Amino acid sequence: MNENTYVVIMAGGIGSRFWPFSRTDFPKQFHDVLGVGESMLQMTMNRFKDVCPPENVYVVTNRDYEGLVKVQLPQLSDNQILLEPIGRNTAPCIAYASYKIAQINPKANLIVTPSDHVVLKQDAFTKVIKEAVEAADNNDVLITLGITPSRPDTGYGYIQFIDDEAQTIKKVKTFTEKPNLELAQMFLNSGDFVWNSGIFIWNVQSIMSAFRQHLSEISEIFEEGAACLHTPEEPNFIVKAYSQCRNISIDYGIMEKVDNVYVVLADIGWSDLGTWNSLYTINNKDEQGNVVDGDVMLYDTKNCIIKTPKDRLVVLQGLEGYIVAEHDNVLMICKLDEEQKVKEFMSDAKSKKGAEYI
Repeated sequence: MNENTYVVIMAGGIGSRFWPFSRTDFPKQFHDVLGVGESMLQMTMNRFKDVCPPENVYVVTNRDYEGLVKVQLPQLSDNQILLEPIGRNTAPCIAYASYKIAQINPKANLIVTPSDHVVLKQDAFTKVIKEAVEAADNNDVLITLGITPSRPDTGYGYIQFIDDEAQTIKKVKTFTEKPNLELAQMFLNSGDFVWNSGIFIWNVQSIMSAFRQHLSEISEIFEEGAACLHTPEEPNFIVKAYSQCRNISIDYGIMEKVDNVYVVLADIGWSDLGTWNSLYTINNKDEQGNVVDGDVMLYDTKNCIIKTPKDRLVVLQGLEGYIVAEHDNVLMICKLDEEQKVKEFMSDAKSKKGAEYI
């Protein structure tokens, strides 16, 4: 393993599209979503065990989740858990981790990954990541893993690349973050676009240079306070820094603007597991096409995903294509093909019923 390789796990989101299972005080990355005995965060940590030593893994999360991270990843020191006072999207999150790691290793190569993705082909993933790290170590490039799209999904960024068969790391032609449905369908039909997985690889100097060029206000904040990192002054500095940073993604802020973006096509059994439909797609189904997690009796029911408490008997009859999800004090029943309304349900529950429901 290369001592210059570091992993940054982004674990601060609340997973609103996975409500009511994912809640503000216990988001989905801390749940054993797949029923394998590990949370999404733990699975992500273990995914890199052959890539870098555990002391080179950093987790960026909301300060409210510090205790959850410590319980689930006890091998991390306090210095490896970066606490955000407020959510400011991925650009400030990545800047914080980048400038902190650069303080101790200016030659660091960073792998930035969300905490709530699924990778089913571990060996292929490790191989692709090591190839990307080697490319980032030797070149001024920003690399993302590209996934062949299976549907015109508007929740992903799309990458059009120059298809040079001789090159594993392919030059990106265009980078479009979360297009509308019509544009997403055009991308799918064209056959020369891939999804941006949200897993990035770059040298710390390359990403800091990109911040200076395209998000200079964020780079100035972290450069001015760099001396506070790895000191007792770090928490106070971060509170001030985040109050000054705007809410912006790394995709909008940098990846769409720079000309040194590259993509590695990755057949790794990937899913972002961001929605109920993605959980339905990735899971094994019974003869009627149902995904069931709970004590459930089904009659004339097919193509549904059911996730309910193990200590409650649930009887369903006559449903087709539904989400039936119960967690804590909320039961939700929603058409699977209308799952985009889940965020609306969560927002309405907060405003009409109270924060205890979200």
